[in-house]
Amino acid sequence: MSSTTRLTVAQALVRFLSVQYTERDGLRHRLIAGTWGIFGHGNVAGIGQALLEAGEDAMPFHQGRNEQAMVHAAVGHARQLNRLSAQAVTTSIGPGATNLVTGAALATINRLPVLLLPGDYFATRAADPLLQQLEHPTEADVSVNDTLRPVSRYFDRIHRPEALIPAALQAMRVLADPAETGAVTLALPQDVQAEAYDWPEEFFAERVWRVRRPAPDPLELAEAVRAILGAARPLIVAGGGVHHSEAEEALKAFANATGIPVTSTQAGKGSLRHDHPADVGGIGHTGTAVADDLARTADLVIGVGTRYSDFTTASGTLFQNPDVRFLNLNITSFDAHKLAARTVVCDARAGLEALASALGGHRVNAAYEAEYRAGKERWEREVTRAFEAADENAVPTQTQLLGALEAVVGDEDVVINAAGSLPGDLHKLWRARSPRQYHLEYGYSCMGYEIPAAIGVQQATPDTPVWALVGDGTYLMMPTELVTAVQEGLPINLVLIQNHGYASIGGLSESVGGERFGTAYRYRAADGTFSGAPLPVDLAANAASLGMDVLRAKTVRELREALATARASDRPTCVYVETDTATPTAPPAEAWWDVPVAETASREAAVAARKEYDRQAAARRTHL
Repeated sequence: MSSTTRLTVAQALVRFLSVQYTERDGLRHRLIAGTWGIFGHGNVAGIGQALLEAGEDAMPFHQGRNEQAMVHAAVGHARQLNRLSAQAVTTSIGPGATNLVTGAALATINRLPVLLLPGDYFATRAADPLLQQLEHPTEADVSVNDTLRPVSRYFDRIHRPEALIPAALQAMRVLADPAETGAVTLALPQDVQAEAYDWPEEFFAERVWRVRRPAPDPLELAEAVRAILGAARPLIVAGGGVHHSEAEEALKAFANATGIPVTSTQAGKGSLRHDHPADVGGIGHTGTAVADDLARTADLVIGVGTRYSDFTTASGTLFQNPDVRFLNLNITSFDAHKLAARTVVCDARAGLEALASALGGHRVNAAYEAEYRAGKERWEREVTRAFEAADENAVPTQTQLLGALEAVVGDEDVVINAAGSLPGDLHKLWRARSPRQYHLEYGYSCMGYEIPAAIGVQQATPDTPVWALVGDGTYLMMPTELVTAVQEGLPINLVLIQNHGYASIGGLSESVGGERFGTAYRYRAADGTFSGAPLPVDLAANAASLGMDVLRAKTVRELREALATARASDRPTCVYVETDTATPTAPPAEAWWDVPVAETASREAAVAARKEYDRQAAARRTHL
């Protein structure tokens, strides 16, 4: 008989997690690098006691302030390390558990691993109902944790100690599998957490989960080669899978060999350095003029590691060539088959290397290369125009702020954003200089992601300068983890932009006939609308009260100086700036985005917006 060790379920789980590893290309990482937690009665005597007993060497513990934010931090960590390492998040029963749902959805939508360990009801029902327990009148085994089922890639509730063994192994399999990964939930009834069991020693043996690089199927590869050889105007759409696979050099070699231009999604930006001759920038609603012009005339679209969101396809209106076809390299069959594409289901790096070899020196027509390179040069002039400030003593616009930041950051810096008007400006204008510099969460576009994600990135790569870019709307959603950065001595940089409301949604509202209703942060006026004076909220003072060093900048010159000071600091630092929202400097959208407009309305703005909507929607195509 094998020897056993008597531990509680929580103690056994923590010990098990401490010896799980991933390995790819001969490099090993801890699969669960640490655990975030906020303790309550649902986990304090279980997972909390187990973490204390295990110690920091076995399982580092990170104290959070908001459960959703803890998941965001874990996601930022996982993305920075190419999904090869994850973190766990433990919460109590009830509101702590339901606060995980938004973060879990973000992780799963973005195909990023995180392990969730919420407390749950008593499995024995010895105490029923518990404090914070949901009582369902017809399904007694349902708890609030069941809200995590649709946003988790794997879910289990551990009703008995011995059930942990298969559940934990399945959880690690999903977290480490690039084709399946996302949020994984093990719901832990609080009495079971504290229950002792005789565990087989084999359960605590070191395990290495090898992250595969599946090669293309020969028949799929041959069809892909025929499609590329037959295309006059091929175009690559690089998605986040290029980064996750560490396929940037393979993509560069492929572009060098074939001359095929490369566009990028929000997740894929930086797949090529911005000054590579084949890099034509972002694609879709927030894309560059040159990329979207190429997309409209492309006869073959080669998607590499992309899931083709509506922003990428301009809601089905972008790819207008009547003969356009799609070829998708993706590690998941689900994404590879989108847009009725020819498929190459494989690892991005393996697929690009195999394609380059099989194409045998094939290159696009020289006239096509000259065309897109000229378009790239024209767009570079647009970027320069948007970034430059004629008056250094003027209040900066948002794009001038990005220009000032670009001048300060190094190639190794990471710039993080997720929501508001910044993603559009960044996707169009930011000149990414390294694979990890551009960190946009635009699968869920979750306000509040940026600050905790910056913490996760800093934890993953401690010597990396990290910038969280947020507007006032996002800041007010979730500034809580600034306290965590201060507590841990993590020198993240926060760029806090005051524009007195939801700037992005205000602009969208105006374009769809909503007349910016409910989007300004202002006092109520006499007519009942929020159109009075701006609210006297001092967000810089708030950041300072949470322990940040704060630098206020009123002009372009002061902004440049503040950003440089922040980057040189070894303390968490906030650069606060109020931007000029009246002077338009960002290029307009180069492609449509479908936000349905009221079909009937009495207000003139909505009537006019519906006419424009009908005009744009007429261009939508179904690619079969």
